[in-house]
Amino acid sequence: MIALVTGEVAVRRGDHVVIAAGGVGYRLAVSAETLRHVPRVGQQATLHSHLIVRDDALLLYGFHSEAERDLFLLLIGVQGVGPKMALAVLSGGPPRELLAAVAAGDVARLQAVPGIGKRTAERIVVELREKVGAAPGDAPITIARGDDPRHLARDGLIGLGFSPAEVDQLLDGAPGETPEELIAHALKESRR
Repeated sequence: MIALVTGEVAVRRGDHVVIAAGGVGYRLAVSAETLRHVPRVGQQATLHSHLIVRDDALLLYGFHSEAERDLFLLLIGVQGVGPKMALAVLSGGPPRELLAAVAAGDVARLQAVPGIGKRTAERIVVELREKVGAAPGDAPITIARGDDPRHLARDGLIGLGFSPAEVDQLLDGAPGETPEELIAHALKESRR
């Protein structure tokens, strides 16, 4: 898994950047929010990343913070939300504001994102509300993920190219206490 890319900004476009690192140019699809944090061409940049493996492509997504990457992973786990739609949602503002909208059940805020209809916005709120923890007072809103083996196994299987729906089915009732055991079980089940 490519988790971080650091290097010189070689290309900066509206939907992607290319980071030159070690003689290789890494094309990372980015949200408008991340693009605001990417310096101009020729300067150094570091982006957190997530690699999605498809039958016909290796797709690399870049994020200015781990919080944005975590929110992206949650969003692509929602039925009917793919990487492009997740980037569109992330383009709607800083992760903290988006998390607050989900925690508050603010469907209208999510519907304001181009390409997100009422049903999709409602599905995002319903599926993510429990995973987003609202902290009291001025404490930051967090994503309830941590080191939970099931979340780590889920992320790993999605990174291997399984769809979120397939991953949920493979992990449903899976035995194991570590991400490795859960992934091994899921891979065996996928062969059946």
